[in-house]
Amino acid sequence: MSKPIVAIIGRPNVGKSTLFNRLIQRRQAIVHEQEGITRDRIYGDVEWTGLTFTLVDTGGYIPEDVSIMDEAIRRQIELAIDEADLIIFLVDGREGVSPVDTFLADLLRRAGKKHILVINKVDNDRQEVLQNEFFSLGMDVILTISALGGRKIGDLLDTVIESLGDVKMTMMDKEEEEIRIAIIGMPNVGKSSIANVLLGQEKSIVTDIPGTTRDSIDSRLKYYGKTYVLVDTAGLRKKAKVKENIEYYSSLRAHRAIKNSHVVIVIIDAMKGFGSQDQQIVHEVIEKGKGLVLAVNKWDLVEKETNTYMEYKQAISRLFKSLENYPILFVSAKTKQRISKLLPECKEVFNRCFQKIPTRTLNRIVQEATDYYQPPSVKGKNIRIKYVTQVGEAPLRFVFFCNFPHLIPDSYKNYLENQLRKHIDSKGIPIKLSFRRS
Repeated sequence: MSKPIVAIIGRPNVGKSTLFNRLIQRRQAIVHEQEGITRDRIYGDVEWTGLTFTLVDTGGYIPEDVSIMDEAIRRQIELAIDEADLIIFLVDGREGVSPVDTFLADLLRRAGKKHILVINKVDNDRQEVLQNEFFSLGMDVILTISALGGRKIGDLLDTVIESLGDVKMTMMDKEEEEIRIAIIGMPNVGKSSIANVLLGQEKSIVTDIPGTTRDSIDSRLKYYGKTYVLVDTAGLRKKAKVKENIEYYSSLRAHRAIKNSHVVIVIIDAMKGFGSQDQQIVHEVIEKGKGLVLAVNKWDLVEKETNTYMEYKQAISRLFKSLENYPILFVSAKTKQRISKLLPECKEVFNRCFQKIPTRTLNRIVQEATDYYQPPSVKGKNIRIKYVTQVGEAPLRFVFFCNFPHLIPDSYKNYLENQLRKHIDSKGIPIKLSFRRS
């Protein structure tokens, strides 16, 4: 059963992201005193009295055509209003009614959507008189709250649940297993464009301006009966180049998205090639034990000859040898070339992450490997591997029991990993080996 959708709208800097974070009970949306930080629609689930709904944070609405970004934010807000079952219209009690508030009130009336007028930054009972000015907007349901201090948040949630009375609410049952996919890459490689193509709608703002996406944006979709959560993230740059606080928090959320995902799609720009920062991102994904799919975007712009595909793939493998074990797709968000292959590939990688290899099979593989190539003697000690077993999933973890685990060279560990990969289906997943004394 799909959850009802409640959208928060308002002009810039009235506290929408602060309220969003308060209601979902975690710091998902970036909050900053600078205006215009939130740009895309950001989604989160809220539970109250055993029922859940989906909450949507939006950017600050500016009616005039100020810039390309403002126009894109307006489009995102209009899409949020269109899909919402209920609107929380947030205003600033300290600053009073502004022309933009009046414009938004008229916009909501024309949209014909249920709405609640919520006056933020009312920190105590003495400031309740601040609401009187807002009666001029002609709205029936008026609440005063403090999103920062948490004042009357329970009353707001009660009103939301009551206002959604005729909309079917979802009970907090255990949800079906979802595949979380983070879309990661450097700025301006096409992450949001690919996310929008996969979702079939303009969920994230796309411009030629690097750093357009700031928050990590979760989006759910059904694909052949399976639920996926796509997380579009801000572009990752070298730490030395991250100077602004806002970019720092965007980067922090992108790294958190990697940590919380099952599979990561790392996007690189076909025209720029597989650079050192791309390699660093791939290294982080593998180190964190996540499934990985590499997508080379803007493939439509590359001049092609007979072996261009294979030569490009080999060039990537030469720069990062481990990528021989991971799927590489050449795609184009603009022409939608091979975009349809991304989700099926991610699902296969996800399934491999959680496979269980029988202990008998593992020991047969290792026995054949050690018979063919014995562990080298180190410091006069003959190393004997006696037993191996799987101890974890996502990533696959294997423990080797032997007589001198601390003496096994890295080269032999790599040999054992390669032998395991030859015999088990491990495309796209990291393998972690550890060695213990038997």
